[in-house]
Amino acid sequence: MITSPSEYARLVRDILALVTAEDTDRLVPQLLAHAEMVDNHWGWEHRKVIDAVRDADDAFRGRLVHALAARYHELEPGTPTRRSIVALLAHLRMPEPHGEAQLLDTRSALIRLAAEQDVHYNSAELTRLAELELADGRELPGEFVAVVRRSCLTLWNGRAQLGPLVAQLSHPVLNPGEAWADRALAELSDLGPRWHQLLAHAATATSARPSAKWERTAAALMEQLGAEEVRERVTAWLRLVGRPRTRPLLDRRYGADPNVTFDPYNADALRGLTWLLSFLPGRPESDRALGALVETALRKVQGLGPVNPKVANASVNSLARIDGETSLAELARLATRVTYKGTLKLLNTALDARATALGLSREEIEELAVPAYGLTEVGRAEFQLGEVTAVLEVHGTRAQLGWRNAAGKTVKGVPAAVKRDHADELKELKASVKDIDKMLSAQSERLDRQFLARRTWSYGTWRERYLDHPLVGSLARRLLWTVDGTTAGFADGELRTLADDPVTEGGEVGLWHPVGHEPAEIVAWRDWLERHGITQPFKQAHREVYLLTDAERATGTYSNRFAAHILRQHQFNSLAAIRGWRNKLRLMVDDEAPPASRELPQWGLRAEYWIEGEGDGYGDDTTESGSYLRLRTDQVRFYPIDAPENSAHCCGGEYRMWLRDGADPVEPLPLTDIPPLVLSEVLRDVDLFVGVASVGNDPTWQDGGPGGRFREYWSGYSFGELNQSAETRRALLDRLIPRLAIADRCTLEGRFLHVKGERHTYKIHLGSGNILMTPNDQYLCIVPKSTPGTPQAGYLPYEGDRMLAVILSKAMMLADDTKITDPTILSQL
Repeated sequence: MITSPSEYARLVRDILALVTAEDTDRLVPQLLAHAEMVDNHWGWEHRKVIDAVRDADDAFRGRLVHALAARYHELEPGTPTRRSIVALLAHLRMPEPHGEAQLLDTRSALIRLAAEQDVHYNSAELTRLAELELADGRELPGEFVAVVRRSCLTLWNGRAQLGPLVAQLSHPVLNPGEAWADRALAELSDLGPRWHQLLAHAATATSARPSAKWERTAAALMEQLGAEEVRERVTAWLRLVGRPRTRPLLDRRYGADPNVTFDPYNADALRGLTWLLSFLPGRPESDRALGALVETALRKVQGLGPVNPKVANASVNSLARIDGETSLAELARLATRVTYKGTLKLLNTALDARATALGLSREEIEELAVPAYGLTEVGRAEFQLGEVTAVLEVHGTRAQLGWRNAAGKTVKGVPAAVKRDHADELKELKASVKDIDKMLSAQSERLDRQFLARRTWSYGTWRERYLDHPLVGSLARRLLWTVDGTTAGFADGELRTLADDPVTEGGEVGLWHPVGHEPAEIVAWRDWLERHGITQPFKQAHREVYLLTDAERATGTYSNRFAAHILRQHQFNSLAAIRGWRNKLRLMVDDEAPPASRELPQWGLRAEYWIEGEGDGYGDDTTESGSYLRLRTDQVRFYPIDAPENSAHCCGGEYRMWLRDGADPVEPLPLTDIPPLVLSEVLRDVDLFVGVASVGNDPTWQDGGPGGRFREYWSGYSFGELNQSAETRRALLDRLIPRLAIADRCTLEGRFLHVKGERHTYKIHLGSGNILMTPNDQYLCIVPKSTPGTPQAGYLPYEGDRMLAVILSKAMMLADDTKITDPTILSQL
């Protein structure tokens, strides 16, 4: 093992001498040792070695390359030496052909290496290898063709250097290595040449939208193949997009893992396939596949961002062209889920265009876009499959499929007769369950954002679109509404007042909000929900209300209530987008950025949350691409919606208003002038950002994070005063704890839930979920699961509080701490 630069220098001298002597046998192990040292950063003279070998005699170099290739196949996959051989062969120039069998074998070995390992030879080497093989009448492996195509699209100047070669490579029509492409290539072997032509045509979809010429060619091919057969096969292929690669790639020179992205050549073919579906009448199965492809293509990849926005945009454009109920439903659902700005803009444009065409408002088109998915009554439907009855029911925000036999008895699992005789109906029912789950989640988020929309309905319209709608009704019946100013909720088959009097008619209906209502009334409605066993889809009766504080009255035009927090930037950015805020990622560059802002057109207002990048160490405080890992927060302000935009340097500094054409600056609005509902909902959003994205929630940051510089903030947040949402959680736990199986071991005291175990007594903070234990308030680090399930705790009044689930899970575990087996936790106990 070489351990010093001087030993490395001696190795280089030995290699150069062996090259001069053309001693292949002794040179191979020396080269491998050199390659491993280069991998360990000893390689400041490695160019001498590469240049010496590349300039050597062709016959000698041919023997050397052949020996290295042979050695490669003797080694186990994934070993450092094997990777070193790949690195060496990627740098060595292909020997000139002399007709020797060994050189032909060596060339084939290099091609196999490129195909197997995705070794990125330079453009000239790839072209030379391919042309030599083609000149000898040999067929290039599909995996090697894939390397050439990917290099053409990813290497600098790759199109210019490899474009002519790629134009000659018509087989295979897709790059192998992705599940959907492999399925398509396997099916092509049994299909006629027209299908090959259709896929080849799809791969030419390199623009944002199909041209008229592209459409004519596609239409002619589809007519010969049959529209329904094209739909069926293309839909089946699209369902496989996003599955793990069948041939993993090793090259990661560009930061992002290529195994979680789309093959760039196949991505063009995907766009073409989505266009093909847009020329056909809408069908649920193909519309679902397009909607799912949008979400798959926008999945975030570390170091890259969305997987492939171009494919997502093509799918949205295709859904927009399809006239049908399911396509409209997919567009409406995606509009509540997608946060990527370019794709969201396309979705909004498509929905606005559909609304204009139908003479409706955007809000109305979103309401009418929600399908029933076969439900015949609110949250329920029955389907007869032979002698078996399938029961589809909505429970909370999830759909479930149950079964009854011919005698009416409930049975577990899918009956064998259904699997045998009704496979297609079963497949459609299962697809409906998935669709309902997605749409319920989307509609719950849409309703949660309606508090600031100032939306009202006539009583009849509201009942049709909300209360009695087969799908939305399962959410609407768990919310509170105002009918002509009277608050009402749905229970026992009727809309009822607080006194349980039925409400059977009315004029104007709106969504109820606790702002403006007396605390006694709010508590009474919480009791009413509990009495009727109603779990709301999100916080409404228990919704936090943010009233002006004395400090905010003193500052006048801004709130410091959520200033001086340290947030994880990318988590904050995602949350902001979900809640309808506009934000720009802060990069450690010389640039300006506006604050995070939310426009409220119904109120003529714009809310701003001032933020700045935290830290000054590139690579330590940023990602590889330079975006800050963390933000420091500042004021919340309100402006007229048309006021000029503020901005500040991405690395921090004073916010300034950009003024054009000599315009006067616009002052922020006094907080006393902001409607209480607007103030409360905006501050609630900001509280959510802090409560979820704060580094103070991270139980592993006890040491204060990088350099320990956040230790004081972490301690203050992790065990400090409760924010408004934590106070709501405390009030709920006060009612909930007596019903728990561990009630005799739990007490609420101040900011903590105290849990008495056998080993220690534990204090769980109600805001962060972090834990202190006896003696001496020793910190206990327990990292929760990414999606903790809420333990069985009886009735819960609302869904969606992840921290409540974390606290309850920790309490259940610590109350029975003698049964803990996790070694990480036990070592602390």
